[in-house]
Amino acid sequence: MDEVLVVVGPGVVADAALVGEVAEREFAALGVAGSVVHARDAARVASLLRPGAVVLPGPAGEVRELIGRPLGPVVWVDVERADGVEPGEEATHLHGRGVAGLTWGIRHAVHRLRHPARRRIPYGPHRDQWGDLYLPPDPATPDPAPSNPVPSHPGGALPPVVALIHGGYWRSIWAADLMEALCADLTGRGLAVWNLEYRRPDLHGWDATAEDVAAGLAALAGCGAPLDLGRLALAGHSAGAQLALRAAADGTPAALVLSLAGVLDLVEGDRRWASAGAVAAALGGPHAARPGRYAAASPLLRLPLGVPQLVVQGSADDLDLVDFGRRYAGAALRAGDEVTYLEMPGDHFDVITPGTPIWRAAAETLTSLL
Repeated sequence: MDEVLVVVGPGVVADAALVGEVAEREFAALGVAGSVVHARDAARVASLLRPGAVVLPGPAGEVRELIGRPLGPVVWVDVERADGVEPGEEATHLHGRGVAGLTWGIRHAVHRLRHPARRRIPYGPHRDQWGDLYLPPDPATPDPAPSNPVPSHPGGALPPVVALIHGGYWRSIWAADLMEALCADLTGRGLAVWNLEYRRPDLHGWDATAEDVAAGLAALAGCGAPLDLGRLALAGHSAGAQLALRAAADGTPAALVLSLAGVLDLVEGDRRWASAGAVAAALGGPHAARPGRYAAASPLLRLPLGVPQLVVQGSADDLDLVDFGRRYAGAALRAGDEVTYLEMPGDHFDVITPGTPIWRAAAETLTSLL
C-alpha cells in the first residue's frame, strides 16, 4: 500500500486538528496509509523527507531553505500565496489554496507514487513551460522505470491523444496537478495524455498565456513519442476550456475539443464579475476597455470553430457557467458546428473527478468520438 507522510513545520498558521482531519479524510479517499507529524524545527523536517512526503513548511527561514534543495519528489504546500518559490529538482510547490491545499498536495503525492512513468517535457525556458506526457500502459510489459525517456504503450496502432489544459480562473495558485486524476483515468482507457502547464496572466500577462498554450500544444509534434496526432482532442476545465477552444479557433489541429465546466462567454463573465473579477484581471481590463482582446479570446465570439465539440456541464455548478454552456452550445449549433451538449448532476469539480457519473459519461463520449 502507498504511504504518505504529512509533515507540519514550525509556525504553520492552521488549526492542528483541522489539518489532521483533512489529511485523514484524503488518506481514506485515496486508499493509502498515512500519518501526520508536527516537526519542531528544520532538522526534524529534513529527517522526515522522503518520496510521498507532503510538507507544510511554515514561515521559518531554516525550513523554507529546504524547499530549494534537491531532496527528491517532496510536495511542499504553502497554505498562503507564495509566488516565485523555486522547489528543488523533482519537488513540487503548491500554494495559495488555503488549508484545502493539503488535499491537493496529498493527491499529487499519491499520483506521483502510483504513476512515476510520466515524462516531463519543457517547451520553453520558464519553470511553468512544460507538459507531462503519459502513454497507456502495455499489458505485456512491466511499467517502465521513471528514467525511461518514453513511457510504454500498447503495441499496434498509435494511441489517440488528449491534451489537458487546467483551469483556476487563470490564476497562478492553480496548476496542472488539478488534472492528474484524469491523466490516470484516460490512460486506463487507452489514450495518451499531455497535461499542459503554462504561464498564467496574473504574473505574466495575457499574451504569455495564449502564446504558451499554442507553443505547448505544438510541442507534441516534436516530443519523439509514438502518438496519433490525427486524433488529438483538446480538453480544458473551467478557464482551461476557454484556452482549449481559443487554441482550436486559432488553428491548432484537433479532431475534437472538450469543454468541462467551461468559461465560454468572456463578455458576460466580465459583466457578471465571475470569480470576483477574474476575467478582467486575466485579460488586462474590462470588455469596454479591451474589446479586441475579448473578441479574440471569448469562445462564444469565435464561432464557428469548424471542429467537433463536446460541452460538458454540471447542473449543480455556478449558474452562470450553466448559462454560458447552454448558450454557447446553442450558438455553436446555429453557427454550423458539430456540438454535443452533456449536462448532468454534478458540481464544478465533479466534471474532473474519475468515478462521478458526469465524468464517466464525458469520458465514454470522448473515447467514442476519438
